[in-house]
Amino acid sequence: MPKYVIERDIPGAGQLTAEDLRGISRTSCGVLSEMGPDIQWVQSYVTGDKIYCVYIAPTEELVREHATRGAFPADRVSEVTSIIDPTTAEG
Repeated sequence: MPKYVIERDIPGAGQLTAEDLRGISRTSCGVLSEMGPDIQWVQSYVTGDKIYCVYIAPTEELVREHATRGAFPADRVSEVTSIIDPTTAEG
């Protein structure tokens, strides 16, 4: 199943409190529950003014539907074509 990285422009994201992030997470999980098992949230990375999320889904459209239903921005959705890490250098 394809994996996607979603870039969300959220000014001040790095200043969100633990309670704010918990609320965002609950909203996302609620939408995912309604959408069924075809889409999965893997994890997210919070930076100064953005949140980068990793999702597994059959299509980009399903990822964008989740964003729309949750009222989350999805400024850029990119399909992951390869994954590398330090062990890639060993091959």
